[in-house]
Amino acid sequence: MAPQPSDSEVGTPSAAASLRAMPTVLLVGCGRMGGALARRWLEYGLPPEKLAIVEPDKDAVTHRMAPMTGFAVYTDLKTFPRALKPRILVLAVKPQIIPGVLDEIRCVLAPETVLLSIAAGIRICYLQENLHPTTPIIRAMPNTPAAIGRGMTVAIANGQASDTDRRHISALLTAAGQLVWIEDETLIDAVTAVSGSGPAFLFLFMEAMADAAISVGLPDALANAISRETVLGAVMLTDRRSDSASTLREEVTSPGGTTEAALEILMAEDGMTTLMRRAVTAAKDRAIILSGNGQEAMSKRR
Repeated sequence: MAPQPSDSEVGTPSAAASLRAMPTVLLVGCGRMGGALARRWLEYGLPPEKLAIVEPDKDAVTHRMAPMTGFAVYTDLKTFPRALKPRILVLAVKPQIIPGVLDEIRCVLAPETVLLSIAAGIRICYLQENLHPTTPIIRAMPNTPAAIGRGMTVAIANGQASDTDRRHISALLTAAGQLVWIEDETLIDAVTAVSGSGPAFLFLFMEAMADAAISVGLPDALANAISRETVLGAVMLTDRRSDSASTLREEVTSPGGTTEAALEILMAEDGMTTLMRRAVTAAKDRAIILSGNGQEAMSKRR
C-alpha cells in the first residue's frame, strides 16, 4: 500500500479541537525531540492538565517548556502515580536505555493505552515482545524542524492500533508538521536517512556555500548572511509553488549564464546527485546496522 498523508492539517481549527479533546498523554523523556513535541502540543491546544512528563532532569524540562505551566513532571516512572493510567504513552528516550524503561512502563500501561515510540532504531516487534502482544504500538520518525512546526514525520502502526488510536496520534504528530502513514516498517531506515539526517545535509550545504563565497572575496559576515537567506528564500519558494524542484532550477538557469556555469560542475557525473545518493545510502546502511546491533545488544540484557 502506498504511503498515505494524514488527514489532519497543522494549525487548523479541527487539529486544535482534536488536541483540546485529547485524553491523558504521558511523555517519557523530555529531551530535544520530546520537549519540542510537547511544546507544540501545548501551543496547539492540549490542556496542560492532560500532559504528564517523566524526565530525570526537571531543570531541563523547565528550560525547554518555559513559560508554559500546568503539566505534571515526575523524575522517573517509579514516582508516577500508578492510579493515573494514561491513554497515550509517548516513548522519547535514548535507545540504549529502552530495556530498563520498558520494565517500568509495563506497570503503567492499561489495556487501552497506545504506545507511540519515537526512539530511533527500536522496531515494533521488539516493543511488542517486551510489553504485551496486544499493546497498540505506533512507531514514528520525526525530524528536528518539528520544533517550529515544520517537521516531517513518518509513522507506522501495528495491527492492535485502532482507528481511534491513529486519530489521536495523528493529532499529536501533525501539531509538529506534516505526517505520512506507511504500512512497511522496513522503509523507516530510509526515512531516517533522508528526513532524519536531511536537515544536517542542508546545514552543510549552507556552510559550503558560505565558504565558497568567502573564497571568491566576500567578507565572512556577508558570505554567511547571503548563504543563509538564499537557502531560506529558495526553500520558502518551493513551499509556495507547486512546481517541481527541477522546474524551479530551470527557471533560474539562463543559457550561457553564470548559473549554468556553476551547475555544469554541480551536475557532473561525480557531482551533487551522485554524492547525495552515496550519502543517503551510507546513512540508511548505518541505520540498519544500528537498529540490528542495538536490539541484539538489548536482547542480551533481557
